[in-house]
Amino acid sequence: AHVIAKHNIKEIVLTGVNIGDFNQNNESLIDLFIQLEKIDLIKRIRLSSIEPNLLTNEIIDYISKSKKILPHFHLPLQSGCDITLRKMKRRYLTKLYYDRVMLIKDKMPNACIGVDVIVGFPSESEKNFLDSYSFIKSLPVGYLHVFSYSERKDTEAANIFPKVSVVEIKNRSKKLRELSLMKKKEFIINNLNKESQVLFESFDGDYLTGLTENYIKIKIHSKNNYTNSIKKVKINHSNGDYASGLFVV
Repeated sequence: AHVIAKHNIKEIVLTGVNIGDFNQNNESLIDLFIQLEKIDLIKRIRLSSIEPNLLTNEIIDYISKSKKILPHFHLPLQSGCDITLRKMKRRYLTKLYYDRVMLIKDKMPNACIGVDVIVGFPSESEKNFLDSYSFIKSLPVGYLHVFSYSERKDTEAANIFPKVSVVEIKNRSKKLRELSLMKKKEFIINNLNKESQVLFESFDGDYLTGLTENYIKIKIHSKNNYTNSIKKVKINHSNGDYASGLFVV
């Protein structure tokens, strides 16, 4: 992290397999947060995908009070149907997932929550899918990452029947992607007229593009190149999957 900071990188993303299980020399994920926050040149820390059963109350509470760790969570769900979750052998059910989401929003109302979903898992019936769809629709989340189930040999899932047809998988995937767009639009609208700190990542000569702390893509017309700079912006317009705004002086 110190090497990264010396290269004038303002934001880092913590990623890994089962990051919530982080334990290095008897140090927890929160201990890692504490050490990273001491590096002055790193201004923002974003947490990547973390399993809902590993996202503890303590982690959520710590992030809610942090000045550097961003209010952005990506929680794999995979299915909003308990029957399917059990077949997938996930370590959580929808109640736990719901509780995690609601605690985040209680502590950080403006937090963005992303959701991973798999469609077409073997034996996923139409009712299972609709239950999953309804559950996700009820959640105050910001976007979905939708994946189509892909068969892998020598896995337990390969021996689960009946299979979901390719056509049905495409139909279900389309419905969830449409839901994702709706969720993203709603999230941006809920952030209108609010001020955010935006880290600008690119400039094409006319527009700056960057991300707010809570993962909203911002495009602003500008004559100045503020790439790799953090500027305060008031969001004033939704363009569907991104927003625009004005610099706050």
